[in-house]
Amino acid sequence: MLHYLIRRLLLVIPTLLAILTINFFVIQIAPGGPVDQAIAIMEMGPQSGGLLPGSESSMPVASKSATQESQYRGARGLDPQIIAQIKQQYGFDKPIWQRYLDTLKNYLSFNFGDSFFKSDSVLGLIWKSLPVSLSLGLWSTLLVYLISIPLGIKKAVKDGSRFDVWSSIMIIVGYAVPAFLLAVLLIILFAGGSYWDLFPLRGLVSNNFDTLSLWGKVKDYLWHITLPTIAIAIGGFATLTMLTKNAFLDEIQKQYVVTARAKGLSERQILYRHVFRNATLLIVSSFPAAFISLFFTGSLLVEIIFSLNGLGLLGYEAVLQRDYPIIFGSLYIFTLIGLLTSIISDLTYMLIDPRIDFEAR
Repeated sequence: MLHYLIRRLLLVIPTLLAILTINFFVIQIAPGGPVDQAIAIMEMGPQSGGLLPGSESSMPVASKSATQESQYRGARGLDPQIIAQIKQQYGFDKPIWQRYLDTLKNYLSFNFGDSFFKSDSVLGLIWKSLPVSLSLGLWSTLLVYLISIPLGIKKAVKDGSRFDVWSSIMIIVGYAVPAFLLAVLLIILFAGGSYWDLFPLRGLVSNNFDTLSLWGKVKDYLWHITLPTIAIAIGGFATLTMLTKNAFLDEIQKQYVVTARAKGLSERQILYRHVFRNATLLIVSSFPAAFISLFFTGSLLVEIIFSLNGLGLLGYEAVLQRDYPIIFGSLYIFTLIGLLTSIISDLTYMLIDPRIDFEAR
């Protein structure tokens, strides 16, 4: 196991390198970069999107003829020296290969630099947004697994019954409803929209959170996280529930189950002592994708609706503003977490079924 673990960890390095390289050059050559964003802000004001760090209202403005040859469409009317200053500020005065090498060197030491349009470091912004995404991702994943696995097992045992049919209809309907639409519905029903005012409308904690007791802080946190977690988790029930059901149905029909019944073992013993170990391999294999999906990609609109400043919202705003340090920093961390989660998933295989040996691969 140790040799396999070392080999997988070493493979993380070229995988990260390949992903960063592809995304770096794709984003760098895309139109509308941070220089264009900064020029637009200076031409049209802050309402054009973002804040220009270090900009001065007293910067000189030249005639249109002075910059009509500029490569930036929005640069008409700005002095060429200002354009050069903006390019230097964002590092675009260097050739692309040098920017690429600098990026790789900095990322090896987790030095993601500072945001182009926010007055903070990338690590600082990610660290501030991480509690929200951790809360949504972990609680949603926990809720999905705690409900879907027992439900899938029961559906497999009662395959074809009324319970199986009605539960299938319910989880398919839940899967079909988008998370953001369900979030709006929950607000209307339970957050003072039109009916009951049982849960808060926004934020991860209350304004007086620091003054509360330990138990008060726990209750306040759970009170705020309930509706966003439900909105994200509902869509994840269908896939895991049906995967669990099909995995158990496939195992129940095998010969060793017939042999166990012939020996007089109870259905509960057969189901949880023998079938469960083999059937959960498929469930474990789907964990990394489900975790990353709920953790990051599935919470963007929910974060916006409930005014939660998480990693999804941070990355979305960075893409709109072409804030490259945040884009690459978020991508780097997301990819690293995904790769490490996949390794943990493989190691879990061996804990569930010792017959699996990755050393021979």
